[in-house]
Amino acid sequence: MEVIHKIGRRKTAVARVYVTPGNGNITINKKDLNTYFTTGTLQYKVKQPFTLTSTDEAYDVKVNVYGGGITGQAEAVRLAISRALCEIDAEHRLALKPEGLLTRDPRMVERKKFGQKKARKKFQFSKR
Repeated sequence: MEVIHKIGRRKTAVARVYVTPGNGNITINKKDLNTYFTTGTLQYKVKQPFTLTSTDEAYDVKVNVYGGGITGQAEAVRLAISRALCEIDAEHRLALKPEGLLTRDPRMVERKKFGQKKARKKFQFSKR
């Protein structure tokens, strides 16, 4: 198996993932997973596709991620890894699909409109 390249997105974060056979090393922007995503929740989100498919230490992952915040970046990485695992073995889809790891979350920040304070908030209205 050669290198598998997939892209995952969430809000404004974009993650490019390169999966190769290995022993479970995850490198994000040339840093270790634990140094890039410091909280346990974010580390869990990144490792979730591997735990669901029970391929924890089967693949090495190299990630380039940019844009957005750390939560959006972690979820973008999770989507990209899930897509890569589905390309490696179609059987993984049965475990990942019910958990919602293969659906791209379309929610984005609503744009600010002119004549308003924010996207929905208006300037204070004075009747007199």
